[in-house]
Amino acid sequence: MDEVTEIFGENVFNETVMKARLPKETFKQLMKTIEGGEKLDPSVATVVANAMKDWAVEKGATHFTHWFQPLTGITAEKHDSFISPLEGGKIIMEFSGKELVQGEPDASSFPSGGIRATFEARGYTAWDPTSYAFIKDGTLCIPTAFCSYTGEALDKKTPLLRSMQAISKQAVRVLKLFEGNEAVTSVKTTVGPEQEYFLVDKSVYDKREDLIYTGRTLFGAKAPKGQELEDHYFGMIKPRVQEFMKDLNKELWKLGILAKTEHNEVAPAQHELAPIFSTTNLACDHNQLTMELMRKTASKHGMVCLLHEKPFAGVNGSGKHNNWSISTNTGKNLLDPGATPESNAQFLLFLCAVIKAVDEYQDLLRISVASAGNDHRLGANEAPPAIISIFLGDELSAILDSIEKGVPYGKHEKEKMQIGVTVLPEFNKDTTDRNRTSPFAFTGNKFEFRMLGSNESIACANVFLNTAVAEELSQFADILEKSKDFKGDLHDLILKTIKDHKRIIFNGNGYDDSWVKEAEKRGLYNLKSTPEALPHILDEKNVKVFEKFGVYSKVELESRYEIHNENYSKIINIEAETMLEMAKKDILPAASRYATNLASTIGLKKAASAECDCTYENEMLSKVSVLTASIFKKTSALEKAVLDAKELSAGGADSGKVAMFYRESVFAAMGELRAAADELEVITPKELWPFPSYGDLLYSVR
Repeated sequence: MDEVTEIFGENVFNETVMKARLPKETFKQLMKTIEGGEKLDPSVATVVANAMKDWAVEKGATHFTHWFQPLTGITAEKHDSFISPLEGGKIIMEFSGKELVQGEPDASSFPSGGIRATFEARGYTAWDPTSYAFIKDGTLCIPTAFCSYTGEALDKKTPLLRSMQAISKQAVRVLKLFEGNEAVTSVKTTVGPEQEYFLVDKSVYDKREDLIYTGRTLFGAKAPKGQELEDHYFGMIKPRVQEFMKDLNKELWKLGILAKTEHNEVAPAQHELAPIFSTTNLACDHNQLTMELMRKTASKHGMVCLLHEKPFAGVNGSGKHNNWSISTNTGKNLLDPGATPESNAQFLLFLCAVIKAVDEYQDLLRISVASAGNDHRLGANEAPPAIISIFLGDELSAILDSIEKGVPYGKHEKEKMQIGVTVLPEFNKDTTDRNRTSPFAFTGNKFEFRMLGSNESIACANVFLNTAVAEELSQFADILEKSKDFKGDLHDLILKTIKDHKRIIFNGNGYDDSWVKEAEKRGLYNLKSTPEALPHILDEKNVKVFEKFGVYSKVELESRYEIHNENYSKIINIEAETMLEMAKKDILPAASRYATNLASTIGLKKAASAECDCTYENEMLSKVSVLTASIFKKTSALEKAVLDAKELSAGGADSGKVAMFYRESVFAAMGELRAAADELEVITPKELWPFPSYGDLLYSVR
């Protein structure tokens, strides 16, 4: 255990390192920027750069990079060495303040949604001092924002920082109206993203073209055993997986990532890692690093880490639960109800702000988790439905109900758990159960946004959530700052919010079909797919709220609309092209070989004796022939759908229209082809089937 404390953060230029290496005044000025959001003095950057370089070189680093998060959803880096030439053929290791603060990658090759043309290549990266620099693979990585030459954000980090600034400002306005918050100067949202993933052996992965190209299986009949016995969840971790987790934790801890919890998930070969909460922009950076290190570490152990939301049909997919809360610079969690939530007016007001935000901007929250991969999960009885709702639990629901009805809250004493075994320790029962079917659940002192896909950055969901809550806090502050009767107006505001937005609260089973009908009655959105959801990002109210707080301009929102639609279409197209290749080059030839073998066997048996019973061979030959013809026909249909989609796109159709065509025509044709191929797999001998089965994949790590 001493090793953990020694290695934790050893590759991070964190506060402890800065304090030891920077002059006292420089350190003080830098901390004002990090903690108070003050503007950074260029002279401070020069001193920091030199100290950062010395530390990195001592750690064996030879290069530096501005590490940023473009709209690809993954990270990007361009490495430059520290070397600078001297006379006589010598070099010196240098790193200037300008190199620390600003970089200039080519912006034309990253997604921009029309903001930049191919010939308009200039873009800038800018140092984010609130996220510590770190060393990865011998390179000093400096977390940065990324923007175009004309100033638009081309990344995930910039809007996230803007949204954090917005919610901080509005929350402080509200807090200043309550006693006891005199020392509060800023508020930060915090997040702990639970990361789900699959591990498969590399030897079987390498034989699956679909996994290599798309991250998910496009064909595959159900294995005899899936997750029905519920024996994998929290089960014993296999030694090989345990070794992977051990090495992963070590690498994460070195980077200061607070990896805390690990366990088997529901599906075979599925696992989860959860960190301790950290400030949202840091949590976002850390989650990107976590996914990268999962892949690298798995490779070292002869495995492949699958982060796709639905790598296998018929078993649970993978999500990323976004545990979100709000804390002051004085350390108070604003979503902690305390011992008496019914009389905690400050908590109730912030709770109402979240309720109102989720109700009024439910479309934005749905958009924030929309992707081709995540569409497979949402509403599939393994993840929350595509309908946004809030779970509050019994106690908070009863408190809000009593406020609405104007009756005293009948507080209940905490119950002791009655297990019926005297040797077991007594403990208090929680005031409410958990609801794993809710997309947005209150879990004691935070909200768990459970709709995020495992492969996505957490930035977008938190940008949208922060901005929506900032808007409600702004409205609350506008009302209460003018109040002549603060307590009375506060009560009326809480009461009005409850009455106007209680439709978003649902404590029942989100998987039940009756909820879909009930949600429709309540007027809630049910945006089942990405192409259905994306157009709402440009709704007037959504553009207005983002522009109000400077989180996105209309141009930036339009670019996101284009990028997400194009990304959706490209993903479905890659999947369809992969299916066509596998069907033509692998499945149909395998079916033909099997039919030939059966026909040959029938001929040989009849030649040996006319009385030989060929019932099995004849029936199988008939089935194989019918399925082969069906697969051929459906392959042709998919091919035509893909060509039609490409023609639609080439003809200049709106990116949203193209994405919807891919959803309704290409994706539907893919499903038809898969159904026929999977049926054929079930009756084809293992030695003739061209790639590993679901059983081979899901149980490959032993």
